[in-house]
Amino acid sequence: MDNKRLTIAIAGMGLIGGSLGLAIKTCTRHTVIGIDIDEGVLRTALDCGAADKTGAEHLPEADLLILALAPGIAAGFLRQYAERLRTGAVVTDVCGVKRAVTLECEPVCRRHGLHFVGGHPMAGRECSGIENAVADLFEGAYYIFTPAEDTPDGVMKILKGLAMDIGCADVTITTPEKHDRMIAFTSQLPHVLAGAYVKSPRCPGHKGFSAGSYRDVSRVATVDEKLWTELFFLNRDNLCDEIDTLIENLRECRDAIYSGDAAILQRVLREGRLRKERAE
Repeated sequence: MDNKRLTIAIAGMGLIGGSLGLAIKTCTRHTVIGIDIDEGVLRTALDCGAADKTGAEHLPEADLLILALAPGIAAGFLRQYAERLRTGAVVTDVCGVKRAVTLECEPVCRRHGLHFVGGHPMAGRECSGIENAVADLFEGAYYIFTPAEDTPDGVMKILKGLAMDIGCADVTITTPEKHDRMIAFTSQLPHVLAGAYVKSPRCPGHKGFSAGSYRDVSRVATVDEKLWTELFFLNRDNLCDEIDTLIENLRECRDAIYSGDAAILQRVLREGRLRKERAE
């Protein structure tokens, strides 16, 4: 399998799938097959240059299949179409959780002689659909992969090469377990926090009183509630741990403010500042 010229099938031509198609066509010589249940989306993919051809009938041509679908749909698609892929083809996904997806997809791939590697590009926008897809979505982003212990080096070379070709800053290799622990903190908890924050009765009147702080905290509140409910449930153990930690930290701040304890409040704020500085 030559990384210079691949045929890449993308199942799900929404924001991420469409942006992948645009990035691949802009930055590489690869051929892109677009697959989606919505014929209008496929016409848009062809018109905007995110795909060279469309339809699942082209799957036997694919060297690489990217599942740009929600977790439950991704696994179902793979079960339905795995037998159409040629032996040795590579399958990856872009889902925001890795344990559940790997548990479903890896056995299917092994049964059909395919190589499954979980994937998660750390990029997105506060909108959805191929009409919002952009070729530079992955510029400067990290791309996470969670290979099995026996994943061939050649497979990882292809995936790493593709990630760097489309503009990613670096590739992170980890396990599904560590991915889900970290994503609960870096991605899922901020979405929970943003949704809770904007439910304040003061939110509708923020104009004229808000600046960067409001925008920063509220930005990811505009979620697809169906997708994020699925992601939260599939990582509920890690996410609930992070929520509990946040509640404990908020309670410490609240109690210090309520009691007027400047020493405790300054300590709490100082600890947060130092933790942030060390993490950068």
